[in-house]
Amino acid sequence: MPSMEELRKKYETVIGLEVHAQLKTKSKIFAPDATDFGNEQNTQISAITLGMPGVLPVLNKEVVNMGILTGLALHCEIPHRCKFDRKQYFYADLPKGYQISQYDEPICINGYIDIQGKRIGITRAHLEEDAGKLVHAGASGIAGSSYSLVDLNRAGTPLLEIVSEPDMRSSDEARAYMEELRTILRYIGVCDGNLEEGSMRCDANISVRPFGQKEFGTRAEIKNVNSFRALQRAIDYEVDRQIEIIEDGGEVIQETRLWDDNSGETRSMRGKEDAHDYRYFPEPDLMPLEISEEWKNSIKEKMPELPDAKRARYESLGLSSYDANVIVEQMETALFYDKALELGADAKIANNFLMKEVTAFLKEEHITINETKMSVESFVELINLVSKGTISNNIGKQIITTLLKEGGSANDIVEKQGLSVISDEAKLREIAEKIVADNPNQTAQYRSGKDKLFGFFVGQAMKITQGRAEPQTLNKILKEVLNQ
Repeated sequence: MPSMEELRKKYETVIGLEVHAQLKTKSKIFAPDATDFGNEQNTQISAITLGMPGVLPVLNKEVVNMGILTGLALHCEIPHRCKFDRKQYFYADLPKGYQISQYDEPICINGYIDIQGKRIGITRAHLEEDAGKLVHAGASGIAGSSYSLVDLNRAGTPLLEIVSEPDMRSSDEARAYMEELRTILRYIGVCDGNLEEGSMRCDANISVRPFGQKEFGTRAEIKNVNSFRALQRAIDYEVDRQIEIIEDGGEVIQETRLWDDNSGETRSMRGKEDAHDYRYFPEPDLMPLEISEEWKNSIKEKMPELPDAKRARYESLGLSSYDANVIVEQMETALFYDKALELGADAKIANNFLMKEVTAFLKEEHITINETKMSVESFVELINLVSKGTISNNIGKQIITTLLKEGGSANDIVEKQGLSVISDEAKLREIAEKIVADNPNQTAQYRSGKDKLFGFFVGQAMKITQGRAEPQTLNKILKEVLNQ
């Protein structure tokens, strides 16, 4: 029987993603309740959130502004008109028994994101309200919890659901798409992209078909995947599951499945609903929304530099595409770097310190650059000291660690600790002559033709000067003294 690796070569994977991004507004989409994360359960609710009789939704304009901004960043069309609809379904954390969403007239259509040299289409992005959250509790043996509690703090939080075309063909592409989408949303300031807190969640629609077949296979939807690693694992597992069913002569059924990260498996949740199952109809309490060109243009004027443009700018400064991509992915570091460039820092030297010493420190401490003690002004002082040759690169590495941990001024540290580069030829000649005199055996071997011993003398000089000797001047003088 063929192995799974061999079977995978017979089938093409087709993936489309539905990403739910929680918008960073202070209040909910139709109510004044706060949207803070982690507060005591059921303390951010009101009669509107609870769907009490007689209450009416009031649309939060900032939610619409963020929807337009996102659409523009994703190269979408923003139709002149959009409207809200009622999506009917019952669930314990949905107080009204329906969700206010957008169905046939969404706020954004026909966009795209470019990843790995490939364009992934975006079908639509629509605004909607989030549901609450069930907290499962109690103990019931192997079955798990024996009861559930409802927390409605999250109910009514504004979401933008971004629906891709089925253009992805591997779990790697799906991860790259979601990572790039998250980066864009963070740069334009509409979503913090915190997957752990659920402010960005993904549903993955997955099917397989024999290579060469035009028709899509039957898809399964994997709900609420909340990490990049889980997304890849869930897709890879589901692809293998569907291939096995087809190879065994069965048929894949259209259904909604859940990903169990502990077992590494998807499991059936329910049959997949179609649009008619939700009995959509226009929300009678909200008028259709008209978005003028003036409104769109006013939002477009506030558009910050997007990740693709930032990468291109960094590469134009001499950074490699890899370095440019790494910095852009760390948004706080990228904004810090931009400020440093504005203050006159050398682009390449600054990048080298950020990519090595700073990144290593941030990973070790599990923090962002904004949470360190180092100010951008002091960072620029350090870069200028290195670029002008006032201190060596090695001394710079020592100082930046101090700045990250303790803050302060790079100039003050250099002055107080006497760390500036020694480039005075007379001083370096005196040091070179002492090293040669103190090491007669090595000197004799060098003069007899063992040129590789030159590194020994350089090392001794750096040890005496604590790394402060200016390398080119030191090398020149050492050679003169050794060749006398």
